[in-house]
Amino acid sequence: MVSLLMVGVAAWGKWFGLVSSISVVAGVIGVGVFLLLVAFVGLCGALKHQQVLLFFYMVILFLVFVLQFSISCACLALNTDQQNQLLEVGWNRSEVTREDVEKTLNCCGFSSVNQTASCPAQCFATPETCDTCSEILQRYAGEVLRFVGGIGLFFSFTEILGVWLTHKYRNLKDPRSNPGAFL
Repeated sequence: MVSLLMVGVAAWGKWFGLVSSISVVAGVIGVGVFLLLVAFVGLCGALKHQQVLLFFYMVILFLVFVLQFSISCACLALNTDQQNQLLEVGWNRSEVTREDVEKTLNCCGFSSVNQTASCPAQCFATPETCDTCSEILQRYAGEVLRFVGGIGLFFSFTEILGVWLTHKYRNLKDPRSNPGAFL
């Protein structure tokens, strides 16, 4: 379910032009496809009563739980200064992303408006009225990190429930097998 949601949201974001970076979309779709394959391994293991498939499903699901739980806790633990530092690192890393953010949010520069540089925002015609992008990004960063962290925590606990259920189901005997075969 989560994997299909990730693939759908990434494709929707690219289709409507909300996300311009193809590497971000490809990464999200790649993770979604990986989770879909892991779910398929678990389904096949459960339907065929294959303990080996269920074991690998359980191990991979536990590793996904640890990774997702760690990232969710990190999202919830970031304070304002750390958020601003991460935003500035991302701002300085890519010229294309910088221009896309300036155009979309109608802001110029990260911490100050440079009147000698170019800016694709509409407000650059009158630079005195332009807000800096750090102010606008900071407003949304805290909300987004709390939302993503909370959703990640919820799904990480459903994953640990899946690990526990897989462990219980893996040790059950196949009802279709011959009960006298092991005697």
